[in-house]
Amino acid sequence: MNDEELMLAYIDGDMEAFEALYERHKNRVFGFLMARLKDRSEAEDVFQAIFVKLHRSRDKYRQEIPFLPWLFTLARNTLIDHIRKRDAYGKHVTVSEKTVETYVAPVSDTSSIDAAFAELSRLNDSQRKALELRFNQGLTFAEIADQMQISVDNSRQIISRAVRKLRSLMVGKEKP
Repeated sequence: MNDEELMLAYIDGDMEAFEALYERHKNRVFGFLMARLKDRSEAEDVFQAIFVKLHRSRDKYRQEIPFLPWLFTLARNTLIDHIRKRDAYGKHVTVSEKTVETYVAPVSDTSSIDAAFAELSRLNDSQRKALELRFNQGLTFAEIADQMQISVDNSRQIISRAVRKLRSLMVGKEKP
């Protein structure tokens, strides 16, 4: 069964379908977290929260949405929530360069990270989607083109323009 069929079976109460999804994607999700948090204990906490959210929001899953992007959107949102909570309590936030700095110039504090996330909202939908597929899910330009039903050259161009726009927005924010 493919991921989408397994998810539908899980929604219908098939725990073996959930176990199959978990086994199929646990290493990729955990790797995603470790690459960004750099702390095993913290990554394990967020990892657990992701699968709790998956369980709680399984009824919100729509069959027409590919499962893996849905799972990684859930993972990304859970990670962002985690980072914001830590920031709210005044703790140092450890975020790898790949989370935000891949999109923009290097940042050194959480206010800059929050600003970078805010700037993402200023991109158009195709730019945000392409960046998510490229940097959060690690897809190739060809895979992005396939997902977005565009040419490979167009996927490269969309990502390039989005990165340039984010850099220019962030440079403007950093000036005194």
